[in-house]
Amino acid sequence: MSAPDAAVASAPHEQDLSTVSVVLPSAAHLRQQLPSLPHAPEKTSNASTAVPSISDGKSEISFEKGGLSWEGYLDDELPEKTHDHFLRNVRFQIFSLYRRLFGIVFITNMAIFIATCVRGDMDANYLGKVSVANIFVAVLMRQDYVINAFFLVATAAPRSWPLWIRRILGRVYTIGGIHSGAAISGTIWLILFAAQSTRQFIKKEHITIPTLVFTYIIIALLIGIIVFAYPKARTRHHDTFEMTHRFCGWTAVALVWCLVIFLIKDYKQPGQTLGRAVVEAPPFWLVLIMTCSIILPWLRLRKVPVRAEVLSNHCVQLHFDYVDTQPGHFTRMSHNPLFEWHSFATISAPGAHGYSAVVSRAGDWTSGQIASPPKEIWVRGVPCYGVVAVTPLFRRVVLVATGSGIGPIAPVIYAKKVPLQLLWTAPAVRKTFGDKLVDSLLEANPSAVIYDTREHGKPDMVKLTYRMVREFDAEAVVIISNEALTRKVVYGMMSRGIPAFGAIWDS
Repeated sequence: MSAPDAAVASAPHEQDLSTVSVVLPSAAHLRQQLPSLPHAPEKTSNASTAVPSISDGKSEISFEKGGLSWEGYLDDELPEKTHDHFLRNVRFQIFSLYRRLFGIVFITNMAIFIATCVRGDMDANYLGKVSVANIFVAVLMRQDYVINAFFLVATAAPRSWPLWIRRILGRVYTIGGIHSGAAISGTIWLILFAAQSTRQFIKKEHITIPTLVFTYIIIALLIGIIVFAYPKARTRHHDTFEMTHRFCGWTAVALVWCLVIFLIKDYKQPGQTLGRAVVEAPPFWLVLIMTCSIILPWLRLRKVPVRAEVLSNHCVQLHFDYVDTQPGHFTRMSHNPLFEWHSFATISAPGAHGYSAVVSRAGDWTSGQIASPPKEIWVRGVPCYGVVAVTPLFRRVVLVATGSGIGPIAPVIYAKKVPLQLLWTAPAVRKTFGDKLVDSLLEANPSAVIYDTREHGKPDMVKLTYRMVREFDAEAVVIISNEALTRKVVYGMMSRGIPAFGAIWDS
């Protein structure tokens, strides 16, 4: 994941999705509780049933027959998956676009690396430039403005373009593959640089002791960052991953400054001043831009007032008015800016100022926000786009949310840029998330299927999603859920030729 693209309202991937009940609104934005278990569908006409009396604001009335329904979905026959089992796994799981981007960056670097070694005409100055260039790309691919620029360009494609092009552009959230590919490539180049620099130092060719010392320290720091960034290590030791990425990363950048200056000094021409040599060296400008990109979000660090609305003992909705956001944005919050940050999707209504975020119980930090709602909180940088921002690329979309995954989905529904069909599964929906949020979603998307898991049990999400796709004639699916269910639904759709998009946990 990108971690940002995976971070949804209070990390929905930590929600229990095995429980689900269904609320299907009528076109009048009213609500009916469906039968306790799905059963074989009956023939229905397109006529609506009579509307019974409304007893209160949460009226219990019938829904339009012929509309989208989950009844009998378990009896549906899913179409055969495309390709054979091995090819499907290779295409949709092993070689995801994130890994393909990683592979392109890494293999290109290694091809140049091997060619350089075979030629045997290595020079520490050249190797240093290549190392810095890769580290520069790795850092820049995690910059807020760069991420937003990628999303804005990708999602600007008109819906008249062929689906296969829009499907590729919709994977813009996998650009983290460029980040990791460049980071690992840069580390390997730096190791080669260290070996060549040591050889040249022994031969007394240009390289001095400070250059060597800084090089080996940087390598140690980068290896530490890479070890804890490995997906399994990152999941098990997330706090350590965050600390090493931040503090080891900052230290490494500071030492890269020292390394670049000393390397320029080692190679400057006789009679040339160090200052002139520095400003004429490309690595200096790369490191300068890289440093500015790291500092910029922290220049926007501020403590902002927050109005908390406790929805239940499971979640709280935090309201902010310091900035306006767009559908698909997420933002970062913290009570301890140096040590921990938590990403949440922003919920904004068209024409309204500010935004809100739904924080669900998923750990110590989120539990603390519910038990003792904050009055102020730290934020930094600018809101960034996440996976749901790709929705407008497609003509008709089924949006799937589980638990508090509704957070990133809600603003897209409110925006109404394209025809949408919502499928939201969660336990005790109104009790957990409140009538206000549920009613606003039903008003914006009257055909929404809200499936209460506490009442109706665990659904087959692949079959249920496919039913929605078929009946809504959707062009694509966007899902916000936990890791296991996201991977399952995305694979289930993609392997049947339906473009599907969900957060990734690779970056």
